[in-house]
Amino acid sequence: MTSPTSRRTLLGALLAGGALAAAPGVARSADRPAPTRPHRPPHPAHPAHPAHPATLRTGTLFTGTYTPAGPGIGVAAYDSASGRITARTPVTGVQNPSYLALHPTGSTLYAVNEQWNGGVTAVALGGDGTFRVLGTQSTGGSGPCHLSVHPSGRWLLSANYTSGSVAVHPLAADGSVGARTDLVAHSSPAPGPGQYSPHAHQIVTAPDGDHILATDLGNDTVYTYRLDQARGTLQQLSYARLRPGAGPRHLAFHPDGRHAYLACEVDNTAVVCGYDPATGRLTPGTPQSTGTGATTSYPAQFLVTADGRFAYLANRGHNSLTRYAVEGGGSALRLLDTVPVGGDFPRHTAFSPDGTLLFAANQRSGTVTVLRVDAASGALTRVGTPYAAPSAVCVLPL
Repeated sequence: MTSPTSRRTLLGALLAGGALAAAPGVARSADRPAPTRPHRPPHPAHPAHPAHPATLRTGTLFTGTYTPAGPGIGVAAYDSASGRITARTPVTGVQNPSYLALHPTGSTLYAVNEQWNGGVTAVALGGDGTFRVLGTQSTGGSGPCHLSVHPSGRWLLSANYTSGSVAVHPLAADGSVGARTDLVAHSSPAPGPGQYSPHAHQIVTAPDGDHILATDLGNDTVYTYRLDQARGTLQQLSYARLRPGAGPRHLAFHPDGRHAYLACEVDNTAVVCGYDPATGRLTPGTPQSTGTGATTSYPAQFLVTADGRFAYLANRGHNSLTRYAVEGGGSALRLLDTVPVGGDFPRHTAFSPDGTLLFAANQRSGTVTVLRVDAASGALTRVGTPYAAPSAVCVLPL
């Protein structure tokens, strides 16, 4: 890979901070450190949030980090009016939790362990403000960098970046992760010119709920699977090939469920894709500008507003957010402007539950910045002051 990255409500109780049960750690992937084997010599992260009434002033913010530079899973409180973020006691004992996801019930937090012997860890969120690590399971690959929970709440899906594979784990009633039920390697099609090996970067369930899509940056491919919910296995249905050297990193769906937007990291482009809910087939359109000019922006991810009118693309090299107007019922993006994010290397962004705030995790500056989203125009305005969050690479506001 040519980029430097070759790497909602428990509120009151959670904000109090709390106790943490120690967890066994499976042991991390300059911006994505080289994976290492734990206890041995070195070997070689939202889709759009639904709209919610803005009735609460205070929310909880979790941050994913790389340890030991970061604390583990950071915990903070944020004020939705001022954008001010206040640190709380972090969840320690979790190694390299570089991407986070929440169970649909809101009772369990999941993190990847991005390291050579990759894993996924479950953390129970106690109503009394405590956090309890439930355990870790191997993903069967190295460098897991993304995970998501199936809408049923019964399966955890993860993507192993370094080894180019995707995994499935069952979830128990208490939120804990069971032993892996499937592991699929992205061996076909082969990487094109300028790419050297598969690098699975994201795995998500499509809005139809019937299909699983996985982006592979190294193979310039987005795979479509069907999940057997009885056995926890993946059946490949189709794949969409991007142009050679595109490096598709993350996709985000339009609320209509018939279009998706791809951030292509390597060739610095955005791609509008058609999506067929009946078959799960993704059809990429023509690559278009990220609005960053000659600057190599290493685009990281798209966010789409709940009303489907605007989309935002995080540009790491350019340290900006590109604002697009969504047109044609989701079939087109019109570039409006680029807005400085207020930090260095915005690796991951997320909306607050009500969609009024956008949080950006800036990996190199070790900060989280907050921007207010104007509902009418989609314009972004920075609020508050940057929050110090060492090695912040993922944000999950509740």
